[in-house]
Amino acid sequence: MAEDLKPGKIVKVAGPLVVAEGMEGSKMYDVVRVSEKRLIGEVIELREDLASIQVYEETGGIGAGEPVYPTGSPLSVELGPGLIESIYDGIQRPLDVIRIMVGDYITRGVDIPALDREKRWHFVPTVQPGAEVGPGDIIGTVNETVLVVHKIMIPPRMRGKILEIAEGDYTVEDVIGKIETPEGVRDLSLIQRWPVRMGRPYSEKLPPIVPLSTGQRVIDALFPVGKGGTACVPGPFGSGKTVIQHQLAKWADAEIIVYIGCGERGNEMTDVLLEFPELKDPRSGEPLMKRTVLIANTSNMPVAAREASVYTGITIAEYFRDMGYSVAVMADSTSRWAEAMREISGRLEEMPGEEGYPAYLSARVAEFYERAGRVKCLGSDGREGALSVIGAVSPPGGDLSDPVVQATLRVVKVFWSLEDHLAYKRHFPAISWLNSYSLYYENLDPWLTENVAPDWVDLRSEAMRILQEEADLAEIVRLVGVEALSPNDRLTLEVARSIREDFLHQNAFHEVDTYTSLQKQYEMLKVVLYFGRAAREALERGVPITAIEKMAVRERIARAKYEPEDRIDDIRAIKDEIDKEMETLIAATVE
Repeated sequence: MAEDLKPGKIVKVAGPLVVAEGMEGSKMYDVVRVSEKRLIGEVIELREDLASIQVYEETGGIGAGEPVYPTGSPLSVELGPGLIESIYDGIQRPLDVIRIMVGDYITRGVDIPALDREKRWHFVPTVQPGAEVGPGDIIGTVNETVLVVHKIMIPPRMRGKILEIAEGDYTVEDVIGKIETPEGVRDLSLIQRWPVRMGRPYSEKLPPIVPLSTGQRVIDALFPVGKGGTACVPGPFGSGKTVIQHQLAKWADAEIIVYIGCGERGNEMTDVLLEFPELKDPRSGEPLMKRTVLIANTSNMPVAAREASVYTGITIAEYFRDMGYSVAVMADSTSRWAEAMREISGRLEEMPGEEGYPAYLSARVAEFYERAGRVKCLGSDGREGALSVIGAVSPPGGDLSDPVVQATLRVVKVFWSLEDHLAYKRHFPAISWLNSYSLYYENLDPWLTENVAPDWVDLRSEAMRILQEEADLAEIVRLVGVEALSPNDRLTLEVARSIREDFLHQNAFHEVDTYTSLQKQYEMLKVVLYFGRAAREALERGVPITAIEKMAVRERIARAKYEPEDRIDDIRAIKDEIDKEMETLIAATVE
């Protein structure tokens, strides 16, 4: 508790909202401790000496007259070695440590530091005494896990001359060196604190020009997201939002993953907690947890803590971005966070906006997504970091006019529309190729053209055109049947079906099909479209459409997705088979 701030007194308790009087000196978003149980709360409204407090723990049994202790500081997270492999709740309490100390259920008022105070880390300095350093400069490293080198940085508001610094084994609170600043000599340690509602500073924001490769074909080939980009995955219950979030967490080529389970059902978070330690990182063969931070805030935890979990996750992600890493944040789901805002807003008796959500819903959602980006980090070495944010939205009944979906779509640049009718047909990922979009083509196409294939953009345009033509023909087929169509239109339907079933359909649980590199995606799509072009030529030369539909090579095209990454040449070889079989058909027709 701040020494000069006197305790206040509770005058009203309404669920997660507590109103206290006598709170002079408190500021907005200051942390307070509510009652003798010392529950964590945050000041969200001030009127003279009355403070409205959002409490992040269960308030049952707390009543008027009990004390409220101000701390004088905002809700902050601890940043330092020990974050990776941790599992936190919304207010950065380590759940694995709590389980050891108090059992399977978190008791109220539990206050355990986020970073282990006993564990020693081997610190290797990268600067010498006498060096002039400024905000963001790297002064040393700690090997946090086999996959992550934790870079110890000068805090954003500090600069000066290093007086002493030494290699050794330290806890996060030990003094690792001293720095002479304009305000005097300060101690340096491995830990920093940062208020969660404030974005961490950087030198310059840069456009995202490299795709965040995810290994999911419908995303990478048709609707890519850039490193430092934002994407939204809305969809109804059962359409596969969580599976897509898990797939992206496993396979996206980000160096650090921060997974925020915000108000989702406990069993979904359990899947993550059980799966991730078992999963092997495809690039290193190490467990995926060795580069992951999990924030678990399930639907049975206090509602107000959902808001904290979103901010806690993005602040931890910004910290790793500042080290020069590519970081991906999966927020599942931001609808639950918005529901928490709606509940607190209702209890504050604020004027409601659309569907009861607070009027500031759009502003809060925009503030969150704006913290994504590819940036030039603070520090004299000019390093770059990227923070990509992918948020799942759970609109009631899959209604895309829901205020949370609309507020999200106004700020994100990629929209992956999940359709329940695709999920019911067992087409996964159930991302609609007709309704989804990406606004990153202009930024990413030069990189894809140079690094994957010169005709990547042409193939994507051709595939999208064929899928659109199929949608236009679908109405006619429903009315009069396939047989009434011209051979050309029937071929369009066959090629579109091949794009859908042989290319876009992907099995998340198949050891080979779960991930596809950009190079393999290119070869697969090229073969499908090559078949379409060759078949159109054959049609013009008199080959009947029924013969083309029954070609044996189509089975090879369908099996291409199961070819391992080291056998891409086998996929390229299918083109020769197509040519041979087409020649045979044309020869038979001419005779």
